[in-house]
Amino acid sequence: MGWKFSDDVPLYQQIMDGIKQRIATGDWVPGQKLPSVRELAVDAGVNPNTMQKALAELEREGLLYAKRTAGRFVAEREEIKGRLQEEMMQSYVKEFLGNMESLGYSLEDTVALLQKISDQEERKGE
Repeated sequence: MGWKFSDDVPLYQQIMDGIKQRIATGDWVPGQKLPSVRELAVDAGVNPNTMQKALAELEREGLLYAKRTAGRFVAEREEIKGRLQEEMMQSYVKEFLGNMESLGYSLEDTVALLQKISDQEERKGE
């Protein structure tokens, strides 16, 4: 699966973010059964208790649900993917704008730079 962890965010939160990303990108689709806690923990290289905590929190958020003897599944609501994509997009944009501001770029400078890059990419495609 390709898990990457950093030291600045709690591990269970990073696991949650990774699972949300998989749902948002369509890697995991509504109704899909997830691997077991143990399988996910081994794949991620984390303690099963940490994985369990992340999955339980995602259940509380309504992104996953459990069937007593069958395991965990991605919630079967199509709007979840769109909601997650919107949340992630906003987070990425805020982080990008914050990084640009720390480099001394105003919002107007950043928009102009994005337009310039977009124009260059369009010309490459012609």
